[in-house]
Amino acid sequence: MFIRSYLAIAVLFSVSPACNSQSSTTDTNSTQSSAMKADTTDKIIKTDEEWKAMLTPEQYEIARKKGTERAFTGEYWNHHEDGVYKCACCGMPLFNSDTKFESGSGWPSFYNEIGENVTEVRDASQGMIRTEILCMKCDAHLGHVFDDGPNPTGLRYCVNSASLKFEKR
Repeated sequence: MFIRSYLAIAVLFSVSPACNSQSSTTDTNSTQSSAMKADTTDKIIKTDEEWKAMLTPEQYEIARKKGTERAFTGEYWNHHEDGVYKCACCGMPLFNSDTKFESGSGWPSFYNEIGENVTEVRDASQGMIRTEILCMKCDAHLGHVFDDGPNPTGLRYCVNSASLKFEKR
């Protein structure tokens, strides 16, 4: 966790203030296609009205306003098909189905992201300190990452189903 914090601080001070720190990659990411990685020069920026026009009310509340769906209610918490989970707002590939696991939390949980397509930021809301995860491409709120996941990363990306769309392989 110390290394992740150090890397986040290093990235924060090495890029423009408008950028968020990126999560570190692991050996399992090195096999990911570079075509799946975010091109941050093509950041998607839309007005609230544009997002409202293209998203469902639930997607808008969760992905754009940092809401949270109730546990065990989302479309993907108990979903087991082979494919890729993408950002519901912009289509950026975020998580492979082979990194999804049953965490018992009631939200889709993954132990790894695709490439560096997920950004991490400190979240001090609701009386606790957590690490929020956002889509690198459009800054959609995805959920939070915790350090209580399985090997090989020890991470648990706890994601709102409403922030995702699934594409079968």
